[in-house]
Amino acid sequence: MKTYKNLFPKICTFENLLDAARKARKGKRLRENVGRFYVNLENELITLQRELTQKTYRTGKYRTFTIYEPKKRMISAAPFRDRVMHHALCNIIEPLFEKKFIYDSYANRKGKGSHKAVEHYQRFCRHYKYVLKCDIQKYFPAIDHEILKREIRRTIGCNDTLWLIDLIINGSNKQESVMENFSTGDLFSPFERRRGLPIGNLTSQFFANVYLNPFDHFIKEQLQVRRYVRYVDDFVVFGESKDQLWKVKSEIEKYMETLHLRLHSNKCQVHRTKEGLRFLGFRVFPEYRLLPRQNIVRAHRRLKRLQKKYGAGEIELTDVQRALQGWNGHAIFADSHRLRTKIFEKYAFQRVC
Repeated sequence: MKTYKNLFPKICTFENLLDAARKARKGKRLRENVGRFYVNLENELITLQRELTQKTYRTGKYRTFTIYEPKKRMISAAPFRDRVMHHALCNIIEPLFEKKFIYDSYANRKGKGSHKAVEHYQRFCRHYKYVLKCDIQKYFPAIDHEILKREIRRTIGCNDTLWLIDLIINGSNKQESVMENFSTGDLFSPFERRRGLPIGNLTSQFFANVYLNPFDHFIKEQLQVRRYVRYVDDFVVFGESKDQLWKVKSEIEKYMETLHLRLHSNKCQVHRTKEGLRFLGFRVFPEYRLLPRQNIVRAHRRLKRLQKKYGAGEIELTDVQRALQGWNGHAIFADSHRLRTKIFEKYAFQRVC
């Protein structure tokens, strides 16, 4: 298998670091830490470049917070200069791995995304009677550092680049504990091996794809599954019979052992495609898509909060519009024109005089 060397000088170029800073700033221009970095941008990048070339660069401390919708998760925000470094690294190594990824993996890839994944899922629904929907239990906290590093080394042969990658992986903050024993380890493996990547990092999202890339090839090449869609740790397999899909699930469970992962026992089931299954924030039928009720309830709650803040003068109308763009962009992908019209007509954004 081809490995790539002499990558580190490309990562360290001033041009690459400048491009990385611009990418890291997208959507975060008004944040204080971004402003401080950009006030002295040239010196910051030169310092970062020097630390890299002299191998004195060290990762900073994560800021953690918890979100509760759509489910409880711990989010880890790296310092801005570290996020610049993540983009600088991915600028160079991501295209090398992209060549090895299968077409049916949709998360965090150019030209892909959740809406593309839903479109392909719906297209397959029209041609197959059954779908096996699976979810990996606590995926990001369960990622085994040793297995991840081994997989990365199958593509990257540049020792300096591997030093930087290892620094980022080893610098991961403590994640939710996942205590599992696997046939490939012993009783003490869960205590001895480091596991978990922080949700919220560009590199974590990228490494999550790298980690499951062998699994993708196992599905397509060894199990010879023709119709398969994966988005991070959510994936579906289509077939014409329940028995066939239950056999596929059994083989998947065996393979997951080699990656030190487990499937959600309650969330991995075979369904009829015509019933309309929830997938990536939509309820998808063969001919149309709906927003799940929980999504609509969350939209109402958010609009009420925005209405209250705007009325009290705590936020500007542009802040309201920016906040709504994300949800509207998601909702418009469903058959929801009447619903969206009703919701936006219900809330009037007026100031209290």
